[in-house]
Amino acid sequence: MRYKLTFVVGLTLGYVLGTRAGRERYEQLKKSARHVSQNPAVRNTAETAAQQGRQFAGKAYHAVSDKVGDRVPESVTQRVRSLRDRNPNGTAQDDWGSSTP
Repeated sequence: MRYKLTFVVGLTLGYVLGTRAGRERYEQLKKSARHVSQNPAVRNTAETAAQQGRQFAGKAYHAVSDKVGDRVPESVTQRVRSLRDRNPNGTAQDDWGSSTP
């Protein structure tokens, strides 16, 4: 009971302090975040990180598939093949539009 009461008090305190900051502060934070995200240096860094992540994922995939080999259940193997077949250039595309080798 004590933990529930502490949680409710914390939630209430957070709500009160958050509403006091008001809509103006929220809009200011939103504008700052948008400004940072539209910075070309930030965009380039994010794209480079995403590209390196895809490369590392591809290397990890090959390393795991070499070690695991035929021990993977057939249902998993079929799922991976179907993901690859969805994209004509040999890479599977996830729901966010990024491709994985």
